[in-house]
Formats: sequence, structure tokens, C-alpha cells
Amino acid sequence: MIEAPWPWTASVQLRVDDPKVAEWLEQALRPEAAREVPRAHAELKRSGDATLNLSITAKDSGAMRAALNTYLGWIHLSLATAQAARRSD
Repeated sequence: MIEAPWPWTASVQLRVDDPKVAEWLEQALRPEAAREVPRAHAELKRSGDATLNLSITAKDSGAMRAALNTYLGWIHLSLATAQAARRSD
């Protein structure tokens, strides 16, 4: 049996209330998704004004776990930063 080169896949869909926040998230995550990582690959796509889709493929479960933890951490940090910025307005 031939194994696919990137057998592990995950999709995360982020829906936010404000399209501007979706834009900020995309701007924050785009440089990281464009980085060349040996065992994982991420792709960002906007669908609609306030929705961002993140697709991750990985060569193994360890790479998938690391990629998901990393991206979810960045998403959490970005949303917390946006929320703090709104409170200071």
C-alpha cells in the first residue's frame, strides 16, 4: 500500500463578528502559514467577510499536534489582543 505524502489533515474554521477582526487574523497568520516547515503545511483562505479557514496537513501525528497547538495558540493570542485593543478605544 502506498502512503500519501501528507496523510494527516485538519481544518479549522474561524467565524468572528467583525470582518475587520478576520482581516487582522489573516494578516497575523499569513506569514506563518507561508513559512516552509519540513513536516507540516498550513493554508489560509477567507470565505465571506468574517470567516477564515485554516487547513493543516502533516506527515505524522506529532507534526499535526505541534502545528495545531501552534496555530490555535496564535489564534487565541490574536483574538485576545484584538479584544484588548477594542476595550482601550
